[in-house]
Amino acid sequence: MDAQLIDLNGRSFYLRSWGKPDLPPLLMLHGFPEYGEAWRDLAPYLCDRFHCLAPDQRGYGQSWCPKGTENYTLSKLVSDMATLAQRIKTPLTVLGHDWGASVAYGLAMFRPDLVSRLIIANGVHPVPFQRAMAAGGAQSEASQYINAFRKPDATARFSSNNFAKLEGFFRHGMGVDWLSESRMRAYRTEWARPGRLEAMLNWYRASPLVVAKPGVPRTDLPDLPAERLMVRCPHLLLWGPEDKALLPEATAGLEVFAPNLTRIDISSTDHWLHHQKPQAVADAILSWISNG
Repeated sequence: MDAQLIDLNGRSFYLRSWGKPDLPPLLMLHGFPEYGEAWRDLAPYLCDRFHCLAPDQRGYGQSWCPKGTENYTLSKLVSDMATLAQRIKTPLTVLGHDWGASVAYGLAMFRPDLVSRLIIANGVHPVPFQRAMAAGGAQSEASQYINAFRKPDATARFSSNNFAKLEGFFRHGMGVDWLSESRMRAYRTEWARPGRLEAMLNWYRASPLVVAKPGVPRTDLPDLPAERLMVRCPHLLLWGPEDKALLPEATAGLEVFAPNLTRIDISSTDHWLHHQKPQAVADAILSWISNG
């Protein structure tokens, strides 16, 4: 693994990479509460085929961390990665997990000129996800943590006692505990960088998506025009079926927005499939690409 600081739109971002630079690029976008190191388990299985590029996204790890919720809207997050993509050989393959999936979807939807293939690992397109979260059913119940993360005192609550509540959510809230103590220490170190947890939570606060209370459907939904939210490139959705936070209903109807969609379940995994079964995830990706 190599690492360097790069300039994106006049701001400093930390970028990890695996594989030879002359290989086709694979942009790997982490989610919450991880950082670019999230791909250390998977990248070794892909770096013979790709130059794997894993930035710490805005507000995470060693990358630029501006104050203010307004700096974490999806358009600004996508702009960062579009700038990075333009510095690489494009169009390129993009892989996103969790919140990184939202940015990956944004690139595919709003900058289709930059994306040749889209791979999502336990992440959600905004329209099926919003419908599921607004219905007041199982996905609404599973998404209540989002409202907790949006509260004004969330940074203080989740950072207290050496990040005990955030660690509990990370290790048990979305799947089974896969973390060693040494890995956990590394995550705590990243979370403890000045302003980082507040910035990470601002990703949730800046999102317009609404979460219904269980049993109380919401109708005051943001405008999500279908014609602007299409994924027209080949799209692979990898899914850990035991995910506690993202349920199958969160992807219902995805084919409407991604007509060239392939779904592959990675058995005996949950939200953290890229850590639990990295070889199976890599095999699925490589097989899909070779058959595409």
